[in-house]
Amino acid sequence: MRWATYRSAAGIERAGLLVGDGEEVAVHGIREGATLLDVIRADGLAEAGRSALATPAEVCRLADVTLLAPIPQPPSIRDFMSFEAHVVTSMAAIGQTVDPVWYEQPAFYFTNPAAVYPTGADVPRAPGSTMWDYEVEVAAVIGRAGSDLDPRSAEEHLAGYTILCDWSARDLQGVEMRVGLGPAKGKDTATSIGPVLVTPDELAERRAGNGYDLGMRARVNGTAYSTGTWADLHWTFGEMLAYASRGTRLAPGDVVGSGTVGTGCILELSRVHGSAAYPWLVPGDLVEVDVDALGTLSGRVVDGPPVVPLRSPRERQAPGDALRMRGAGAIDTLPPDEGLAAPR
Repeated sequence: MRWATYRSAAGIERAGLLVGDGEEVAVHGIREGATLLDVIRADGLAEAGRSALATPAEVCRLADVTLLAPIPQPPSIRDFMSFEAHVVTSMAAIGQTVDPVWYEQPAFYFTNPAAVYPTGADVPRAPGSTMWDYEVEVAAVIGRAGSDLDPRSAEEHLAGYTILCDWSARDLQGVEMRVGLGPAKGKDTATSIGPVLVTPDELAERRAGNGYDLGMRARVNGTAYSTGTWADLHWTFGEMLAYASRGTRLAPGDVVGSGTVGTGCILELSRVHGSAAYPWLVPGDLVEVDVDALGTLSGRVVDGPPVVPLRSPRERQAPGDALRMRGAGAIDTLPPDEGLAAPR
């Protein structure tokens, strides 16, 4: 099944089942007020699909509605880094090598569920950023809650898959991660998700490698940029879900991103082919991300708001001033087990 969240010509938002192919796709809407997240939480996608086919609340042409993100504000968004080609090339771009830990456990960070954009929306650059980038990813949506999942069966907890574009401010990301945390403001301005949610049974025949034999691509202003395949995952979604659920609970509607496919961002492409061939995104650029069987997710870059300063230069303290004012300089003279723990 293919599910969408949409706004009708009458301005009513609801979830619906996509029926048909090509230019003849129709949306069979479910009852007003019931969101796709409501249906997922009730473990009712199959029943809702049968009902939408038999007795839809409304039927619209796909061309006549506005698609929203399938889950407009997910409970959480974890974004992994699970394609080895991307990890190797992007680390080289910043003068580093891949830490062996990456081969022992998958890595992820949390991004902002309140900054989700649907396909076709304008996407603002992060305030102060001039190194704006896209990332080509697949995302899984949790259908059934679970904790401490087994990687061999974890994918049974999925409601479906969609496309994710992790918009990234590379200049802000590079600065903030020097302190040992993040990414934060380099990533949380915008995440595009959509256009639809596709249930796993629709993809079963394309299973291959550590994912699916489905192409992943990006175009900028109509020019082909990125190309890769979902099958090239190093960490499977089962392994990602098992790690994400370790010692905690995955909830229905949670979004789990795969991370960037190899060549799936300008950071990589400019490292290999030069920044003249692949410059950073600027306002007006149209980015289109395709994944076979999942559709096309697009966003046009626009200027974001200006930076609101935190402190004026005169108010900023020199390094160590705060410690000296509090008399904390004595920490340096304490035995190791009595002082502050070294940062990790």
